[in-house]
Amino acid sequence: MFLLDTCSFLWMTMDPRGLSEQARAILAPREQEIFVSAISAFEIGIKVQKGKLQLSLPPSRWFKEALQLHDLQEIALKGEIAAISTELPLIHADPFDRILIATAIEHRLTILTPDPLIQKYPDVKWAW
Repeated sequence: MFLLDTCSFLWMTMDPRGLSEQARAILAPREQEIFVSAISAFEIGIKVQKGKLQLSLPPSRWFKEALQLHDLQEIALKGEIAAISTELPLIHADPFDRILIATAIEHRLTILTPDPLIQKYPDVKWAW
């Protein structure tokens, strides 16, 4: 089972050419569930608000429709995951990514990410 980081989620839904060959193979007709963290909705909304990302719909509606269209499962952000993110080694400073890492650890998911800092965490399985 896989967890998309936010950039992988955006590439999957908006420009699959940004994905690696391995990522495209994982996301092609698949037999495993693919998950997206609720924190990605927050990160996407912040990017839209700052003018760094344009969507065809408001972020809340876009996120919901993207999950449905691509048959993705949302993982809620729980306090336990937020707390675990603060206990991680200080390899990555981005709070969104730290929460994604904690989510993957807590749910035993492989993160689909090109981020080399995420890939440095010893307890995280990743693919790209």
